[in-house]
Amino acid sequence: MSDRQISQHFETLAIHAGNTADPLTGAVVPPIYQVSTYKQDGVGGLRGGYEYSRSANPTRTALEENLAALEGGRRGLAFASGLAAEDTLLRTLLSPGDHVVIPNDAYGGTFRLFAKVVSRWGVEWSVADTSDPSAVRAAITPKTRAVWVETPSNPLLGITDIAAVAQVAHDAGARLVVDNTFATPYLQQPLSLGADVVVHSLTKYMGGHSDVVGGALIVSDQALGEELAYHQNSMGAVAGPFDSWLVLRGTKTLAVRMDRHSENAAKIVDMLTRHKRVTSVLYPGLPEHPGHETAAKQMKAFGGMVSFRVEGGEEAAVEVCNRTKVFTLGESLGGVESLIEHPGRMTHASVAGSALEVPGDLVRLSVGIENVDDLLEDLQQALG
Repeated sequence: MSDRQISQHFETLAIHAGNTADPLTGAVVPPIYQVSTYKQDGVGGLRGGYEYSRSANPTRTALEENLAALEGGRRGLAFASGLAAEDTLLRTLLSPGDHVVIPNDAYGGTFRLFAKVVSRWGVEWSVADTSDPSAVRAAITPKTRAVWVETPSNPLLGITDIAAVAQVAHDAGARLVVDNTFATPYLQQPLSLGADVVVHSLTKYMGGHSDVVGGALIVSDQALGEELAYHQNSMGAVAGPFDSWLVLRGTKTLAVRMDRHSENAAKIVDMLTRHKRVTSVLYPGLPEHPGHETAAKQMKAFGGMVSFRVEGGEEAAVEVCNRTKVFTLGESLGGVESLIEHPGRMTHASVAGSALEVPGDLVRLSVGIENVDDLLEDLQQALG
């Protein structure tokens, strides 16, 4: 046989990266190493580098290798939640007195972390429209150490030109952090566009089945990866072995799921744009979306997240959420089942009164992989 390295496409990496057959039994799925400590071969004689599962666990290692491969990075780290990953990242990159530019549309929990937690130990932050590189440049100060981006953003589906903002950040000596949760590495790979760190809530599309909570950081700089790993071990909010196994199972089908999510979302968007009770649809796949050209350039498809505004204001939006039968009223996103929510009262209640406050008449959909005709019928009856 030739020892030529086979070029592997995303779908192949998703199934094989990190998924080495078990050397003892030949099991094709990595075992769940539900263990806290490991027998050492003499003092300091570690088998495979394992001594204690906070520091490293074979199941988590398999997931971290898989994540790094999918994002095109050199190091992946798995955490107990997306916010645990974000917290570790911020405490690794920043010191009291440093400054971060954050987006004017972002997950409410991320905003809460900056506004209520990180700011208490002396880190400053300011808000910018990250879809405009000049606005990001204007928000940067001599103390800026990081620029934080979500693209597509949550819940207004804004688009940021990753390469352009990476250049702005790097010109200022800052790092660019991209939350890639909505797009996933199947649709978008920020590291290849100049980002320094990719953040994921593994709870969402990466897990894909609404049965696990997790987070991740992926980097292309080995030194930064080692620094993050040191803080991960020191702070301890690591992904457990069973959670790691669940996410590793989920990433294997990520490509086929994202194709279906995107296809269903496009058909739903088409219906919503023609519905008399819908005043606007927020989706980067629409040619009239201000970020459409950028999204088409840096994304493979436009994803399964859709937001729209309804006539009648906040109470009308809440009523639409309450009337669906196939769409489940619930927080989170990215599962095989379709979800509907009212961001202003649910996922983004923490941004009320801030520069990130969302419109009261906004409804957010996480479009699942059910038969799209059932989803369309459900939304039509909910809208009335």
